[in-house]
Formats: sequence, C-alpha cells, structure tokens
Amino acid sequence: MIKFILTIAAVFGLTLNAMAEQDTVPTDIVPSIEKEASTDTVPTDAAPTIEKEASTDTVTLEPRLPLNELRVFAEAFNRISSAYVEEIDDKTLLENAIKGLLSQMDPHSSYLNKDSFDDLQESTSGNYGGLGIEIGMEDGFVKVISPMDDTPAAKAGIESGDLIIQLNDTPVKGMSLSDAIEAMRGEPGSEIEITLIKTDNPTPTPVTLTREVIKVASVRQRYLEDGFGYLRIAQFQSGTGGEVEKAVIQLKDEGDLEGLIIDLRNNPGGVLQSAVAVSDIFIDGGLIVSTRGRMKDSEHRYNARTPDSINGVPIVVLVNAGTASASEIVAGALQDHGRAIVMGTTTFGKGSVQTILPLTNEKAIKLTTARYYTPNGKSIQAAGIIPDIWVGRSKVTPAKSNPWRIKEKNLPKHLAADNESTRGESDVDDPQSSDSMNPDSLDPEYTSPYSSNMELAVRDYQLNEALTLLKGLHILGRTKTPQG
Repeated sequence: MIKFILTIAAVFGLTLNAMAEQDTVPTDIVPSIEKEASTDTVPTDAAPTIEKEASTDTVTLEPRLPLNELRVFAEAFNRISSAYVEEIDDKTLLENAIKGLLSQMDPHSSYLNKDSFDDLQESTSGNYGGLGIEIGMEDGFVKVISPMDDTPAAKAGIESGDLIIQLNDTPVKGMSLSDAIEAMRGEPGSEIEITLIKTDNPTPTPVTLTREVIKVASVRQRYLEDGFGYLRIAQFQSGTGGEVEKAVIQLKDEGDLEGLIIDLRNNPGGVLQSAVAVSDIFIDGGLIVSTRGRMKDSEHRYNARTPDSINGVPIVVLVNAGTASASEIVAGALQDHGRAIVMGTTTFGKGSVQTILPLTNEKAIKLTTARYYTPNGKSIQAAGIIPDIWVGRSKVTPAKSNPWRIKEKNLPKHLAADNESTRGESDVDDPQSSDSMNPDSLDPEYTSPYSSNMELAVRDYQLNEALTLLKGLHILGRTKTPQG
C-alpha cells in the first residue's frame, strides 16, 4: 500500500519530500482566443464561457496535500481497480479522477482530452457539426442556454431554459457535459431524438432533429425603417469584431443612420477579445471590462481605444435570458457608459472566466480562474445584466376596430382644415382604426404608415418596442421652432 501511495503521489507531481518541499505547476495565464458556452454542437463548454490560455511557465506552490486523504484516495483507487465488475486500466481511472475533481468545481470547469480540445478550437471558427444548441448542466440534466440562429435546434422550437432529459433511449441523468455533447454530435444527415421538458410544459416532449454542419453567421444587419438600423450578433467568434465594423460601415453607406438596435438575444457569448472589440466600436474611451481572480495573472483591464464609429447615434440593446457571457460584457459596457439603453429581460448571468491550463501536449484542463466586472465594478455572476426597460416576450393580437367610430371629419358641415384635401403628418390614422386596418377603407389606395409597425409587433414584440423607443429618442433629439 505504501508503494501504491507513492505511485499516486508521483502521478500528482509529488515526491516523498513534497509535504515539506515545494512543487511547480503551469500557472502563467494570458488572454486567448477561445469560445464560450458549451454546446452539443457547441461553441464551447457547460454554459457560456469566456476562456483564456495558459502558458507553460511555472510557479512554486506551497505544500498542502493532506496525507490521510491521499491514503483514502489510493485505497479507493486500488479497490476500484481490483474489484470493479469489469477490468479497467489505471490510466482510465486516473483520467476519470481528474474529471471528477473538475466536475465538482463549477459547471464550466472540465477536462480536455485531445478530441475535446480540438472540438473547442473548431467551435471558435463558427463552422462545426451538430444541432446548434448552447448547453449547460443543471441538477444532473442538460439545460439549454440558447439555440443558435438558423440551426436544427432553433427550427424545432427549442428555447432557452428547456431541460434535455433523454438523448435517444439514454437518460442524461448522471452524464457528464462532455458525454452529452458527444452524444449530440454526429454525421450530418443523421437523426437524434431529444426528450425535452419545456419551460411552459412539465410533460416530457420528444423532438427528432437532423444533424447538420453548423455554419453560424456571426453578424447580420439591415434597415428596419428609413434611418433605423438593426444589427444582429448571434455569437462572438474570433472575427466578430471586424464583421461588426464592416456591418456598421455598410449601414452608414446605405442610408442616414439615426438609430441602431443591437440584438444580443440568445447570444451565448464566445471570444472575450471579440466582445471587447465590439464594445470599442461604440465607446469613445474608458474601461470596457475587467477580470479578477486569486492569481495575479488573472487580473486584466480592457479599455476602449478607438472613437465611437457612429458618433453618438442612439442605441438600444436587446437582451434576454439566453444572452450570456461575452454578450453580457457588451451589454454591460454600453449600459455603464450610458451609450445604450438595454431593453428586454434579465440576462443569463455567466460572469466567470475559464482558462486553458495545459497538462501535456494533447491534454489540458479548462478551469474557472476569475470573474469579470462591468466598467462600474459590478459582477454579474449568477445575477445577470438587468435591463433599463423590462420588456418580456409577448404575443400581440390586433384588436378589432369599430367600423362605425366617427371622427370630426365625418360630421356634416365640419370646418375644413387648410390641408384637408391631402393626407399629411397631421392627419394620420390610428393604427387600429377602421381606416387603417380595414381593407374596405373608403380610401383603398391609402396604406397606414403604422401597418408595418403592427406586422413587426405581431412577429417580434420586443424588437418593435425597441424600434418605437428609438423613434422617440430621435424625435426628442430633433430641435424644432414652433411656427406662428
């Protein structure tokens, strides 16, 4: 048994004198381009994560490994190796021990073998195979952080907060996150049945999905109306900062940009540096985000270095419970600098930083090493970004109008306005009146200027509210001199 304990001690980098002497392990941490948020087809790990990479520099550690607990571990290791129903090699047992250590830390720390490390790097590029779900673990089940745009998961109606309880015929209870991710991956075109518990329905719901090669467009942009632009950021990949910069230039080239909506709903996060770069595009200067941890090298401050690219044009940032990690950095930075109004619902609350610590050339651990803080020093870990204006997801149903409602202009012998013969800004119909909503209106060639707003409200209530707010800010920002 003593010999076995010494063997185990050697595995952990100890010697007979380890209890009295010092040992060295890699700890120097520098920012890296990694992904965040674990997924089945994941761009990362257990829930949105922001990651960094560790160098192989060494630092001395104080001796602290307790001998009694090490003896217990060695005894448990020996009994499992000799008495388990099936033969299991010591190498596998030791790897499982490392996985067990990390699984008890937090949902985002994990062990990376060669395959999982390759998957992590692959997901950062935004081109990988699977279902398109950002996931984490909760009470032994897989919880959906958010579905990704235009993926099998999104098309099937999977939503943030749904719990996955079974994959094909295998319950996920007791599975590790990496095992669940591996089960959801597969050849494009192959099918998998996922059993869900929806947030609004406690009855298990089976959904069959067909795996695809996920090619996520990180950034999309368009004009919702003249002057009011829409910028959708689906996730933060390594090139997202440059893509956002190009999208803003294109919007300015296509029209007179008077207001901008940045949609971060169901954005699980991604590369830390990309979140900083996107924030920098809209902030003139100052702190964007800071990270703090136990180790000195885990403390960083990221500042804006370039001028505001849209010169103070009003911004509304849309967020929800699927907005996580790197996307929360952007929302928090723009909110704290007073650069944008944050609208929607409270975000996911992923405010920790994961660091890749190499163990060998092919193996590493992903370890939570720091928390990140908004410019005002707020940690959003498990709290999230609280929107300035709360707007929940809602379904809008247009009310039936009264076709017999009478206005002044319908009264006989009413006084005529100077411009009664033409329709102008002073004679705009109520968007829900019979004139604007009834196809049998007295003026069939006239289309209410509010009809497009009603269509948007029915399709996406939160987006319509953001557009309405932008219009109000634009009106208040105009200077008018009353006539007369």
